[in-house]
Amino acid sequence: MNKRTAPRSRAKIGVRTPGQIEIIVNSANRETRIAVLENRKLMEYRVEREERVVGSIFKGIVQNVLPGMDAAFVDIGLERNAFLYVADIMPDDITDNSPASVRRSELRHRKIKELIKPGQELMVQVTKGPRGTKGARVTTRISLPGRYVVLMPEHNSVGVSRKLEDRKERERLRRVGDRICPKGFGLILRTECEGRTEAELHADIQFLLQIWSQTMESAKRVRAPAVVHRDQTLLYRTIRDAFGDEIDRLVIDDPEEYEKVCLVAGLVAPNLRNKIHLYDSDEPIFDSYGIEKDLDRLLQHKVWLKSGGYLVIDETEALTAIDINTGKQVGSHSLNETIIATNLEAAEEVCRQLRLRDMGGIIVIDFIDMEDSGHQKRLMDHFLNHLGRDIARTRVGKISSLGLVEVTRKRTGESVTEAITMVCPQCAGRGRIASSDTVAIWIEREMRRRIHEPGDAFHIVAHPAVVESLIGADGEAVEELEHELQRGLYIRASLDLGFEDFTVSLGSIAEFDRRFMGLRRAQVVECTVRRSALDPSGKAIGWTDGGYYIELIDGEEYVGDRVKVVLQDLRRAFGVGDIIQPSVRI
Repeated sequence: MNKRTAPRSRAKIGVRTPGQIEIIVNSANRETRIAVLENRKLMEYRVEREERVVGSIFKGIVQNVLPGMDAAFVDIGLERNAFLYVADIMPDDITDNSPASVRRSELRHRKIKELIKPGQELMVQVTKGPRGTKGARVTTRISLPGRYVVLMPEHNSVGVSRKLEDRKERERLRRVGDRICPKGFGLILRTECEGRTEAELHADIQFLLQIWSQTMESAKRVRAPAVVHRDQTLLYRTIRDAFGDEIDRLVIDDPEEYEKVCLVAGLVAPNLRNKIHLYDSDEPIFDSYGIEKDLDRLLQHKVWLKSGGYLVIDETEALTAIDINTGKQVGSHSLNETIIATNLEAAEEVCRQLRLRDMGGIIVIDFIDMEDSGHQKRLMDHFLNHLGRDIARTRVGKISSLGLVEVTRKRTGESVTEAITMVCPQCAGRGRIASSDTVAIWIEREMRRRIHEPGDAFHIVAHPAVVESLIGADGEAVEELEHELQRGLYIRASLDLGFEDFTVSLGSIAEFDRRFMGLRRAQVVECTVRRSALDPSGKAIGWTDGGYYIELIDGEEYVGDRVKVVLQDLRRAFGVGDIIQPSVRI
């Protein structure tokens, strides 16, 4: 597929637009949250709850070498071994000064077993964090990023960021880099170098040399596998990488972190010190800036557009699919104009969601089909223009005849939704679970399989919604099932069971009567009134603490209450009762 890279802005976060670009920091004991607002609109969100893995340096042990994959697995002390590809190992006899064609040719013909062997100790750096069932990805080409430069031990080349387009400035920086690059190290001059003096760049290098010296000392002291250098915290990395001239304000709500940020900024960006502000209002900072409301929508499957259209976002381990729909958008002129208007609005929101959720890997966007080639070009130009505000490396394929656009976005670890959510224990990541009727049918099948076992009664425990489905309206379903199976059915509900979980046990009616029927007609019992899963719009039912189902007469007004009920009728699986005294609302 032909691909093209989206145009990029110089800005580290977003692009300079009319209005303000603000970084809002919420620091708490268990997490640090950072939001980027463009004109008060949430564009990026990052959260850190534990120590960062990406960028950290480990002393690892090669566990096994796989010639068939040209890769190895390295134990670095994490839950899963890290993956090391042959191209991420620079052989000693190939230098950075070698022509690129020579390096590619040599690496292509090198075999992993010629470079490393099991049991060998290696210094590796994590380039991609663990995700799903995959371990981290590592490289032996270590790099230390600073404010202005990236220092690369055991390299000997000087490069300038491709985002710097001014030829004279590039040449000036390369000459400066050649003069100040330490012997035995490589150097990349970052975009922030533009206009900086030699003294500023030299100070940044000295800071990184000190970090490297401490890393090597740590590597000598510890036994593999072990971490020898951890990358900085999210807040520090934000100051280092994102807090540039294009940022209008950085607001932080923690006095101690504020002092630390001012100290760090004084070292790496003293000219930006006056842009840092301490938030001291009683209202939580994310509430004050309206960020919490946006975060509530961050996890939603469906994202609405102002016009009435919407996006449907499905994130999987393999790829992310984004579907665009017209929804309530009906237009006012013609179908073609409605479609292009929806697609253009959706393209902007897709770019925002990519940044906001920090999605990576392969992303397939299903725009609404357009027959007009002019409309297709207009959409792609619009999409690429907004994608250019994203600092993550992206590549975009041409729009297909079906309206599909494939995008690849550099992934370094978990997306935001992966970081703040977990796999649903009910559906195990499927996104759907069996309906109550389906689970009820599973239970019926299980009883039929065991119909020839000794006993004249079944005891079933399931989720309340499944119990309702088994019993049916007015108990018709359970009565019919008892007649068909010629067995007594004692059905009880348990909230401790998952929706798809249940137990079926065999026994005798006499035994089960003694164990599960400690009730009698005209007895007063307490139960909790809930809305019926079969008829959620009106009918109310009661559940005793033991999971016994009670059909209530006129109980709708007591939904959510704990009430006393007199039993009018009593069956093995359910009863019928009248509410006689409302008790406590729960």
